[in-house]
Amino acid sequence: MAYGDDRVYKKVEVIGISSKSVEDAIQNAARRAHESLERLSWFEVQEVRGHINDEGLVSEYQVVLKIAFELT
Repeated sequence: MAYGDDRVYKKVEVIGISSKSVEDAIQNAARRAHESLERLSWFEVQEVRGHINDEGLVSEYQVVLKIAFELT
């Protein structure tokens, strides 16, 4: 891909979830988006949140991403 060329992108919002880490939640979101969309290019983290269990520990990470793909 030549980044100097004119191009147009569309952004979609996805939410990745993981019990392991924020990074794993991002990877889960990107991987699933890749299964449905073509020509993925970049992402933006919009929001990070999670769930705290009864023991006061983080049990789930949720990351809201905007993922861009190039329009053909």
